[in-house]
Amino acid sequence: MTSVLAVDDSASMRAMLASTLRQAGYDVVEAVDGLDALEKLQGRPVDVVLTDHNMPRMDGVELTRSLRGQEKFRRLPILILTTDSDDRTKQAGREAGATGWLAKPFDPARLIATIRKVAPQEQEPGHV
Repeated sequence: MTSVLAVDDSASMRAMLASTLRQAGYDVVEAVDGLDALEKLQGRPVDVVLTDHNMPRMDGVELTRSLRGQEKFRRLPILILTTDSDDRTKQAGREAGATGWLAKPFDPARLIATIRKVAPQEQEPGHV
């Protein structure tokens, strides 16, 4: 089963992401910010990271940069969720190594389609 780390400081947004992903057949690990995400990744591998951009302690771009600095996470797909459509913000994410961007509020069908596109060796959930 494909696992997704959903990182967002908003409890309601994490709940919406987790519910959408679980209904689509994904295993979901939740983190409250970038530092929490780094801690959770030490104990459990995931297939995709889905992170909010604006968070306290460590934002999505900083998290991406930190992960890309570690050999074991260099190829891990990282998607950044943001309400910010500023080109400088997106450029910072690209420079940090983000795989892609999704706009908030997210469209559930687009979210799932994007994860299917970037997840390594992704199979349709429920199919073997």
